[in-house]
Amino acid sequence: MTEKLTSLVDQIQALHDELDREIAKRRLTHGFSLSGKFVQFEKDAIARHRRLRTGILKYLSNADIPTVVTAPVIYGMIIPVALLDLSVSIYQQLCFRAYGITRVRRADYMVIDRQHLKYLNWIEALNCVYCGYANGVFAYAREIGARTEQFWCPIKHALRVKDPHQRYFEFLEYGDADGYRTRLAEFRKKLAENAA
Repeated sequence: MTEKLTSLVDQIQALHDELDREIAKRRLTHGFSLSGKFVQFEKDAIARHRRLRTGILKYLSNADIPTVVTAPVIYGMIIPVALLDLSVSIYQQLCFRAYGITRVRRADYMVIDRQHLKYLNWIEALNCVYCGYANGVFAYAREIGARTEQFWCPIKHALRVKDPHQRYFEFLEYGDADGYRTRLAEFRKKLAENAA
C-alpha cells in the first residue's frame, strides 16, 4: 500500500476512534453508563423511559397497513438469516482451521441489548432483538468473507467498491501481478498470526 493510502486509512481509523469518543460523551446526556457490557441507567432516566412507553393496544391500533402486511415477510427472513449464521459458522470452523486462519469471534458481532430499554413495549423490544441479531449475522458473515478474500484473492477491484470491508484497503492494486505472486504468502501469514 502506498504511503498516501496508508495515511488515508490511518485518518479513517482516527475518525472512527473520535466518533466512538463522541458517542461515549453523549451517553452521559441520556443518563446511562457502561460497565463492561452492562448498562446502568440512572433512576430518573428509568422513570422517564417508563412514562414514554407506548402500550401494546395503542401501538397496534396505530400500525399502518403496509407495516401489518410486511411484518410476516420481515419476520420470515429469520429462516435465511439463521441459515446464514449456521452456514458461515460451520464454514469457518472447517475451512479456517484447515487454512490456519484466525477464526472470527461471533460474540464480537452480536450486540443484542436494546430490548432492556424501558421505553420499548414488548413488540418494539422483539423488533430490536431481531434487528440486532440479523445485522450482527451480516457483520459476522462479512468479516468471515473478508478473511476468506484476504486468503484467496487480496486484490482490489478495478471498479469502485461502495463501503468495502476494512481489510480491503490493504489489498494489492488491480493489475499488480508481481505483488500478487510475491506477497500472497504475506497476506495469508497475517491471517494466521492469532490462530488458535
